[in-house]
Amino acid sequence: MPPDRQALSYCGEEVRRYDPDRFLTALYAPPAQRDALLTLYAFNLEVAKVRESVSEPMLGEIRLQWWREAVEEAYGGGPVRHHAVAEPLADVIRAKALSRGPIDRMIDARAFDLGDDPPETLAALLDYAEDTSSAVMRLAAEVLGVTENAPTDEAARHAGVAWALVGLIRAMPHHLRQGRIYLPRDIETEFRVDRRTIRALKPDAGLAAAVEHLAGVAVKRLAAARALRGDVPAAARPALLPATLADGYLARLRRARYDVFDPRLAARPGLMTARLAVAAFRGRY
Repeated sequence: MPPDRQALSYCGEEVRRYDPDRFLTALYAPPAQRDALLTLYAFNLEVAKVRESVSEPMLGEIRLQWWREAVEEAYGGGPVRHHAVAEPLADVIRAKALSRGPIDRMIDARAFDLGDDPPETLAALLDYAEDTSSAVMRLAAEVLGVTENAPTDEAARHAGVAWALVGLIRAMPHHLRQGRIYLPRDIETEFRVDRRTIRALKPDAGLAAAVEHLAGVAVKRLAAARALRGDVPAAARPALLPATLADGYLARLRRARYDVFDPRLAARPGLMTARLAVAAFRGRY
């Protein structure tokens, strides 16, 4: 059961409000590790929301640099700046000896969000997904005590890409309203997406075909992550639980015939908590 809201840290409350899917998955981590996991997820929220919290790209670059410096302080071992997320993040980095590379990539990748141009290729989008979502899963496994484990890293890479693709598909109407699109140019060209139609937030056969293709990539990545399950330590599996949620969102997307503007997609799939509980109990993701 979810902990009482009054017992949540600031980071936990932020994740509960703004990233409820990851919050749910964190509840299946051991209680002693839960707050550290929520701190990591809150840091992810901080860098992910930079684009929407600034009025121009230069200010976003400044904010990302602020986080680079905060991370530098955390790894430096000295005093860290006062901030509701930066301070507990430093504590987690030091207590868990978190790898720095994934954290740096999480910050650097968010510079792409500051522009309006789409990725040039699907490969570029997958790299972005790895540097953001996959990095979070890898670090979550480290928080849970699993380090230098190649199957876990590879499972996190695949599951993270799948989760990122599902998230970007779900957020597509929101991004289009902001004048942004994460649909790669090569996919847009291949499926003859009508940019004017989708910018008007209207269904487009080409977009539906492109989204179906991206969903297919996500399905394959989930299968690749699950093929490694026997080699992933049980302690790391809560970090990969977003994969279970991805199944529900992909099923709903199929029922909507890959129309990202279908209002039913805004709701979270039913029985989500039950599916997570079953997956966690069985040691699956």
